Amino acid sequence: MISLEDFFRNSDRSGFQISPDGRHISFVAPYKDRMNIFVRPTDGGEELQITAETERSIAGYMWADNERLLFMKDTAGDENYRLYGVNLDGTDLRCYTDFPGVRTSIIDDLEDVPHQILIGMNRRNPEVFDPYRLDLQTGELTQLAENPGNWQGWMTDHNGCLRAVTAIVDGVNTQILYRDNDTEEFRPVLTTNFKEEVAFLDFTADNSLVYAATNLGREKIALVLMDPATCEEKEFLFEHPKYDVAGIAYSRRRGKLLTVFCSGHKDPVRHYFDSDEKALRNRIKAHFPHHKVGVADTDKAEENLLLYVGSDRTRGAYYFYNVQEDKPRLLAETAPWLHEEDLVEMHPVCYTTRDGLEIEAYLSLPHGYTPDTAKSLPTIINPHGGPWARDKWGFSSETQFLCNRGYAVFQMNFRGSTGYGRRFLEAGYKQWGRAMQDDITDGVEWLKARGISDPKRIAIYGGSYGGYATLAGITYTPDLYACAIDYVGVSNLLTFMQTIPPYWKPMLEMMYEQVGDPVRDREMLEACSPALHADRIVAPLFIAQGANDPRVNKAESDQMVAALRARGVEVEYMVKENEGHGFHNQENRFDFYRAMERFLARHLQ
Repeated sequence: MISLEDFFRNSDRSGFQISPDGRHISFVAPYKDRMNIFVRPTDGGEELQITAETERSIAGYMWADNERLLFMKDTAGDENYRLYGVNLDGTDLRCYTDFPGVRTSIIDDLEDVPHQILIGMNRRNPEVFDPYRLDLQTGELTQLAENPGNWQGWMTDHNGCLRAVTAIVDGVNTQILYRDNDTEEFRPVLTTNFKEEVAFLDFTADNSLVYAATNLGREKIALVLMDPATCEEKEFLFEHPKYDVAGIAYSRRRGKLLTVFCSGHKDPVRHYFDSDEKALRNRIKAHFPHHKVGVADTDKAEENLLLYVGSDRTRGAYYFYNVQEDKPRLLAETAPWLHEEDLVEMHPVCYTTRDGLEIEAYLSLPHGYTPDTAKSLPTIINPHGGPWARDKWGFSSETQFLCNRGYAVFQMNFRGSTGYGRRFLEAGYKQWGRAMQDDITDGVEWLKARGISDPKRIAIYGGSYGGYATLAGITYTPDLYACAIDYVGVSNLLTFMQTIPPYWKPMLEMMYEQVGDPVRDREMLEACSPALHADRIVAPLFIAQGANDPRVNKAESDQMVAALRARGVEVEYMVKENEGHGFHNQENRFDFYRAMERFLARHLQ
């Protein structure tokens, strides 16, 4: 048996990046149980720790130029990220956006403009984000435009000029605004219902056209070449019959579109537009034939690459790869204490729902079992969060931990999951606790019919929306589950709508379309709120919650706990005062999974 701490401790080394000139490699590693930034020369040599955060791990970082790095950090999980900068040698550490209650995001790193980046902040109004130019040497902030209240995102061209804006109009319509240069005002060029997607991904080399992902007139999201000034489709580039386009790879140095990809059931679906890129990827893949390989970063010349190599049975490793030499050099394994031979496969499987939808799912089993030989296993049903997200094939510490303890784990992309086209996504609208929950239930019945799961030893566990699905599972199908674990999950759809972060408010009308309107759909929302029907729950429940969660307020968990305890139903409640939407500090993760292990052992074995 592998120790719990080995599954959930911080990675030994991760998040590798390379400086623009290719001379230095950076990564994050533990310091006093928090992930901090370290730097070392590309050709080897001494590692230098350049941050020393002890309250909370950095949330993300990047190279600003060859001499300076930027990183984000929030306070106790409040998701109000502040932007910091530090020199390559650890000197001149400063906070650029030291504004209480303000959330910072990076719009453009302005690769070709020295000492400047573009950021977004809701400093002027908590509900909206304005764009600013930040001088990294002086700290001076210059506001570039004033958000009228409904602008949601920005796009820059290759010169760093803000050229396009996405906006919400009339509550449920999405609008693209555009300008030819930064001396013009933005003008509307396309308005669609939010269910129709037009997303500008990148400009062409001359900044005249854009590569866009769109489902206008289509069932699946396709890749097209589009005139941003009119949103006229100029050229169709790629569409997959089953999956939505998920992203592209574009070479800034070559000014060329390289690939487009979709998230498949197991491996990514990739289409190449550049023969040299295809040959390069094939050369790289030949070094790692049984693993998934991704390019984590490149230097500015695109001669040196950082590769991430992983699978379903390893947390992964990073390699330095010189394109000319074609020789990967191992930089670090992220979790060298975990060994592939000790871990288990994630099996892609499919099942059909009661109304005929095909659901892609993943079945992981304890060592020694296959989908054909597994019989009467205690099982954890693990619906994903979002819900407008999806599970993918790959490594999961949670899944491996649970399988190591003798449980089967089942994850499914129920209707409403992303990547499967419009019909599949929209089939989940206003179906929280209804058809979306039926998809999960149908997956449980599929396992039972094949004899894989012991019907008396099935638990449900999930976080965020998965936490809601957990509560809905034990509320509306109380005989299906022996116990349940809700991690930062929604319990009351009416109170949930009232406690969302202020910057979600411009999207409230869309949420009403997707989840339900508190006025027009009040009866439905009440019927689908587990906290209002706690009298149906009989299964033991464990709830975990971050006190500072800005997305799922602590009140969501409080009211469920109160309702159950009033009836004498067993409920274990863990609250972490220094966490938000999920537990990020290592010691809190350990506490949560120790409690989970005890809880499951008590009720499933």
